Amino acid sequence: MKKAVIGITVFRENKKIIYNSISYEYADCVIATGGIPIFIPLSTPDEVDDYLGIVDGLIFSGGEDIAPRYFNEEPSMHIGGIDSVRDDFELKLFEKAVERNIPILGICRGIQLINVALGGSLYQDIDSEIKNVRGHHPTMTAKNELYHSVKIAPDTLLSSVFGDKKIYVNSLHHQAIKDLGNNLKVTALSEDGIVEGVEYKDLDKHFIFGVQWHPEGLGRRYPEFLNIFKILIDRASK
Repeated sequence: MKKAVIGITVFRENKKIIYNSISYEYADCVIATGGIPIFIPLSTPDEVDDYLGIVDGLIFSGGEDIAPRYFNEEPSMHIGGIDSVRDDFELKLFEKAVERNIPILGICRGIQLINVALGGSLYQDIDSEIKNVRGHHPTMTAKNELYHSVKIAPDTLLSSVFGDKKIYVNSLHHQAIKDLGNNLKVTALSEDGIVEGVEYKDLDKHFIFGVQWHPEGLGRRYPEFLNIFKILIDRASK
């Protein structure tokens, strides 16, 4: 069987030289589950079709906050760094990938991008906007550490991996889904009510799902999290 080629989005580091950067953990997990990873450098929306012509699946990775103008809000004083070049490119990449029925996985920022692309909105800062929210972005905790619990919804892609139960995940986000995007359903919630997983309601039509945590940071220490990547690769291989 031909190995699936999985495109992985990146972010820009603006130093003396501009770098396209991403944690190698994403590629490591794709390789471990039988795929071929390709990092997609930030480019113009006009070049999206060229990249989609060489991939079988996509991972929208973590990174900066999505600019609030993309979901019709003014910026909060708690908004983090934004990069509208990345936003424009990835929103067009998502749109065209959906048109081509390319399987999509969103991780952290990636699940938020999926939601915004499908007409949803975000909490720009959960700490200041949600009462009684608990910690979701510890500063002194390793990425491979299980941090808080999430409850997996039954009859979902995530339940096929973890079962209909509570699991523990890592956490590195201060934004989260607010209003759910069109044709999405929630597949996991934290104990304090933060959306931690979504999937497209009709996966036979569009294979789109996402998680708010970082499974690529857990895959080596907790191999069950590799199955999130395997789900994508199995679908992309068809």
